[in-house]
Amino acid sequence: MNFDYSERCKELQGRLLAFMDEHIYPNEKAFKQEIDRNGVEKGNRWIPTELIERLKPLAREQGLWNLFLPQSVRAPEGLSNLDYAPLCEIMGRVVWAPEVFNCAAPDTGNMETIERYGSEAHKREWLEPLLRGEIRSAFAMTEPNVASSDATNIETRIERDGGDYVINGHKWWISGAGDPRCKVFIVMGKTDFTAARHAQQSMIVVPADTPGITIVRPLPVFGYDDAPHGHCEILFENVRVPVANLLLGEGRGFEIAQGRLGPGRIHHCMRAIGVAERALELMCKRLNSRVAFGKKISEQGVWRERIAESRIRIDTARLLTLKAAFMMDTVGNKQAAAEIAMIKVLAPTVAQDVLDWAIQAHGAAGVSDDFPLASQWAMNRTLRLADGPDEVHRNAVAKLELAKWISLGEDLSLPITRS
Repeated sequence: MNFDYSERCKELQGRLLAFMDEHIYPNEKAFKQEIDRNGVEKGNRWIPTELIERLKPLAREQGLWNLFLPQSVRAPEGLSNLDYAPLCEIMGRVVWAPEVFNCAAPDTGNMETIERYGSEAHKREWLEPLLRGEIRSAFAMTEPNVASSDATNIETRIERDGGDYVINGHKWWISGAGDPRCKVFIVMGKTDFTAARHAQQSMIVVPADTPGITIVRPLPVFGYDDAPHGHCEILFENVRVPVANLLLGEGRGFEIAQGRLGPGRIHHCMRAIGVAERALELMCKRLNSRVAFGKKISEQGVWRERIAESRIRIDTARLLTLKAAFMMDTVGNKQAAAEIAMIKVLAPTVAQDVLDWAIQAHGAAGVSDDFPLASQWAMNRTLRLADGPDEVHRNAVAKLELAKWISLGEDLSLPITRS
């Protein structure tokens, strides 16, 4: 396997690192302060920040834009998965940074979905403004009344009525739905409850201003509301959209989800490695700067053990991520199924452990907002649920491994949950 980055990738790495140093890290506190100020002065924490809107044109001018989308005539700047990996990792070091480069979830997955499975009309109406960074989007799969780790459980109905589909359902943890710039949902529901288990589901494009859509509430994550992005509970009540809004056709929802969630999962892993790298960096700086019991804390044996373990595990996770990316580029997402599932378990777990050690190294400061560690810990913990819980991915890896040696007589497809 050849994990060498292209010359273009290496040049973009240097450019992105400089951009982060000049525009992102110095503005971390300003970002949070602007959101809080909007809440106090304007009574609305969900107003998009002027900071990000000011930085987007700078990123685009420097060619740091839409780097995630390979092989698209509408996004010629898109990179292969392997070349995107180190850039996504750098962006992941600050939770809001990917939006500056138009590389933020769930928009990336939705853009890839519309590019792969949408009609030309869908692409003109939704993909092009998303690629320009003019609007945002959300992906509605998870539901509160069923175990969404098994996506065949979803109960949302997408029923044909003449030239329209009528949607009724209850969704939650819909990331991005709280942003006032969110103009479109991709909704997964069932068009045929009597079909085969994996042929009941379909996906449909739903404009966010369609009558019958109610944002019930934003759902905080460990006390963080993640404004202005948010994760929301939503009701779809007799929501009517044209038949042409259906993606690919009835019963093809699982097919679309497999295509969408492969890249989405590995992007999460790339960002998680960036989180872990930054946590290790902050840990080392803190340990070198503090003295306890007569010597630097970094000289204490337990901390050297943790630093070494962090480096070993981060590099392990990165190498497996690069292997998965390489396979996605060369043999396709389906053949990389096991590697994608493995890294989806490994990367967030490694990041969580390194974050926990970094918080411990900072003492009480580690759980404060003076450092990014506490908020990153909360955000990273959700990754063990988002796009499929650890248990489902482990099961998928085990089934793929067992299938090499015995015939199980069961469906070995990967899960497509989105929590």
